Amino acid sequence: MPNVTYISFTGETTTIDVSLGTTVMENAIKNGIDGIVAECGGAMMCATCHVYVDPAFIDRLDPIGEEQDEMLGATAAERKPNSRLSCQIHMKPQLAGLIVRMPERQT
Repeated sequence: MPNVTYISFTGETTTIDVSLGTTVMENAIKNGIDGIVAECGGAMMCATCHVYVDPAFIDRLDPIGEEQDEMLGATAAERKPNSRLSCQIHMKPQLAGLIVRMPERQT
């Protein structure tokens, strides 16, 4: 089973096992990870599940679609080249060991 490491803005690290096909956001909410709000529940309507993906994993992600690109323009924290919405990161074998960092704020 793959795992994801979530790193809070303050540096607190939590690693959890996740099922293939689930999203980084779903697993954060299910496991009480602070820093991912997910107000819209994963409908890509709020940008409150914004994360910074570790650069080692960027090339393993699906390309950013037009909707995600638009929503990333509305994040509360700075958008960076490695910014993604965690509701759009579906776990697959090549993402095993994924590391995401939460921004300072989501709202």
